[in-house]
Amino acid sequence: MSQAELAVNFFVALFALIDPIGNVPLFAAATLGAAAAGRRMVAVYIGLFVAAFLIFFFFTGVSLLEFFGISMPAFRIAGGIILFILGLDMVRDDFTTMFADAAEGVEGQSARVYAKQRFERLIVPFAMPLLIGPGAISTVIIYASEARPLGLAGMAAGVGVIVAVSAVLVAVFWAAPIISKVLGRIGMSIVVRVLGLILCALAVQFVLIGVGDATRGLIRSDAKAPYADHR
Repeated sequence: MSQAELAVNFFVALFALIDPIGNVPLFAAATLGAAAAGRRMVAVYIGLFVAAFLIFFFFTGVSLLEFFGISMPAFRIAGGIILFILGLDMVRDDFTTMFADAAEGVEGQSARVYAKQRFERLIVPFAMPLLIGPGAISTVIIYASEARPLGLAGMAAGVGVIVAVSAVLVAVFWAAPIISKVLGRIGMSIVVRVLGLILCALAVQFVLIGVGDATRGLIRSDAKAPYADHR
């Protein structure tokens, strides 16, 4: 695999897994009532966290999991459980009120103070495992192994892809107010609930894959990869 092929394939795979556009309703709900500057700074913090975390795993992922004795199937199952809990909250309750600040709660705060407080609450479960899930981490580790034979240029290309995807994530989240205005409060609530249902199904799929990878014959192959024959 050449450096260009590595960069293109890695970018497409990582962008699809992080799915910035699909997570716009959640970010808009999580920063409801915030000033524009505070919302943009939260997006920057999330983007920096995603970049730093994925770059860390790009260089140390396999060794770190081995050090703690954690297998990727175990990580998938744990991430799936957390995602399922988040999905249930989104489907059953008003997710916007779970994360959103009341307008009076953010008045008088500087953008930096608001961003720090909001980011602390969004690290789990929004930044991780919703944005940075087992799929994104495993993909980073896989492409790190592909980049090592290319030497310094391959590793630099991998880091550049992670930074580029994080920058796109920030740019998309900056456009969240426009998208939320188009959808409106009712439309946003509908989108979040539908996304919650999809997230629950995705979480169950994570668990199925994790259990299937950790066992032999317990999970059917068509349950782990139901659409493999159509790709």
